[in-house]
Amino acid sequence: MTVELSAAQRGPIAEQLTVVGNLVGDATVAVVPKTAGRLDAVYVRLGDRVSRGQKIGKVEDREFLEQVKQAEAAFEVGNATIRQREADLKFAQTNLDRSKSLFDRQLLPRQTLDDAEARSQASVAQLDLARAQVNQSKARLEELRVILANTLIVSPVNGFVARRAADAGAYVSPNAPLADVVDIDLVRLVANIIEKDLRRVRDGQPARVEVDAFPGETFRGRIARVAPVLDPTTRTAQIEVEIPNPGYRLKPGMYARVSVTTNEKPSALLVPRNAVVDLDGKRGVFVAQEQVAAFREITIGIEDTGRLEVVSGITDQDKFVTTGAAALRDGDRILVSTGKPGGGPGGGRRGAGGPGGPGAGAPDGSPGGPPKSAPPSGDGAAPPTRQAPAGGGRPNRGA
Repeated sequence: MTVELSAAQRGPIAEQLTVVGNLVGDATVAVVPKTAGRLDAVYVRLGDRVSRGQKIGKVEDREFLEQVKQAEAAFEVGNATIRQREADLKFAQTNLDRSKSLFDRQLLPRQTLDDAEARSQASVAQLDLARAQVNQSKARLEELRVILANTLIVSPVNGFVARRAADAGAYVSPNAPLADVVDIDLVRLVANIIEKDLRRVRDGQPARVEVDAFPGETFRGRIARVAPVLDPTTRTAQIEVEIPNPGYRLKPGMYARVSVTTNEKPSALLVPRNAVVDLDGKRGVFVAQEQVAAFREITIGIEDTGRLEVVSGITDQDKFVTTGAAALRDGDRILVSTGKPGGGPGGGRRGAGGPGGPGAGAPDGSPGGPPKSAPPSGDGAAPPTRQAPAGGGRPNRGA
């Protein structure tokens, strides 16, 4: 059997782990109003870029404005009541001091002193009540101001408007999102890896990302997080790969393939994949020994797309079969292909411009030249044949 031979070569090889999944934004938030009401305005459209705190929409606030005004008025009334109660307390305290002075000089009966003390204590209690009422009015005012502020719907994150769910005039509530905002300054890929591959990945490993939308282009990322536990149902663990997205070319929902280099060697003994065969449950190569194919088992390390690392079994001096290895058996005789077209010197047809003139050579190897006249057939003599010479001179006459 005709085969081709090759020798193992040393070179770099890397082991890759490839996972697939869909890209998601760094943050995807449903923007909902904090208060129910009718939309007065919507300030963004699909695809608009928004920043954190930017206005998205506004709920009608006229009713809340009136409630705030009422609360402010009640708060002012409470402050005025405090001032009145403070004046009453001061007057009651003065009367109490005067009554004590007269009582000490035995100019005032005990009952009058007791009445003055009671009025003073009542004034203190009324002042405390007024202050509590003011605090209550202040809390209600602050609550209404918060409700009024909540009529303005703002974006909680930086990003782009991915969906707008309502227009001005629609009734909204905290249970119905007004819009979705997604942050794509950084995109993430969440993928599942099987149990045996979990030991090969770690936080911070660089990753290469490819998407169908940009064929032949590679984006750089890194493994940001690895789940500490496995799903008992699928026996897989989640990993998150973060990919910077400064130009916003990567979009959430794109199908992506992530490759991670888990092991690499700069100078490994490499053989082509088509040279390795499985024979009786063993992997090895056929080594050429005096035109006989001898199977030799090898230990394989890192596997690449078209090459494999040989840890043991052969050396870089051994010649092994590449093309045709799959059809061989141990001990088969082989014929090494030289890879050159057949025919020795002088064999084959000569092309124009070869020895013997511009014409093609004769099939029997004789020098090229004018063809000879055909021999006569039968008894009659054939007429002489004239042939023009290659140089364009006078024709030669045949005998």
